[in-house]
Amino acid sequence: MIAVGGENLIDFVSGTPVPGELPRYTANPGGAPYNAAMAAARQGQQVAYLTPISTDSLGDLLVERLEESNVTISAPRVVQPTSLAVVSLDGNGVPSYAFHRNGTAERQVSFEGLAKAMPSDTTILHVGGLALIDGDDANAWEAFFYDCADRGILTSLDPNVRPALVSDRDSYVARVKRMLKRADLVKLSDEDMLWLYPDMDIAAACEACRKDSDAAFFILTRGADGADGFAGGTSVTVAARAVTQLADTVGAGDTFMATILAWVMEQGITARSDLAKLDVAAMETAMMRAGEAAAINCERSGCNPPYRHELGLG
Repeated sequence: MIAVGGENLIDFVSGTPVPGELPRYTANPGGAPYNAAMAAARQGQQVAYLTPISTDSLGDLLVERLEESNVTISAPRVVQPTSLAVVSLDGNGVPSYAFHRNGTAERQVSFEGLAKAMPSDTTILHVGGLALIDGDDANAWEAFFYDCADRGILTSLDPNVRPALVSDRDSYVARVKRMLKRADLVKLSDEDMLWLYPDMDIAAACEACRKDSDAAFFILTRGADGADGFAGGTSVTVAARAVTQLADTVGAGDTFMATILAWVMEQGITARSDLAKLDVAAMETAMMRAGEAAAINCERSGCNPPYRHELGLG
């Protein structure tokens, strides 16, 4: 079982503005960990989603999308409203973002609630996204992450940094760096890396981040420029799979992360020592599959990860 924790929300995305008309918004279920849970389940993995979802109509949308992908909803639903991300386009198509998360359902998190929600047969706990920024919920996720690490459950981290929501940079960066020390599997994008380690080029930032991390398997994704993987004393670089017709990049990184998690489960890896022993061939296989899945997602509108058979896996 893969247990996934982090935000769920609805993206309200505006269409191209029409002069003299009110903007029209389309509602899309989202949230980085939410997307990752969906993507891993579509690849045939048993996945439990640990974050509370609202009982409102938008929460129904979120639940429906997860259940269609065979994700288990582990946490009880709550009456607080669904978080919103409003994405508006100006006349030149440039987006602006507004998030509404205060007092919402996905923030109704406690250590005790997470312990009750997580299935007993969990092999990997994956956490990331907005849930780590601030508040009591971020503290609960961090503490639960450490508790799982102490109990020998593989821990996976994808910060998926959203600078516009970070009001206390120092506190947030300190939390991410603490969690890097306890994560067995880490993925960061080049954008994440450069924000967390400013005034460095990507090579220096990656080296600094790896020094701050004790991950057994560490991955840096670089969009169309491919990805770098590190395990033990071994490293590998894989090229990105070309996207034949780009729709958008929504959920690409989440799909990449989920594919790595699915691959780890398929290999029967249950201990960080096994991750640390990955050789070049194994890392290449995992990361090339993840790149393929991310590319397929980019050829579709919104986050719509591929199913297992679409990756040629039967």
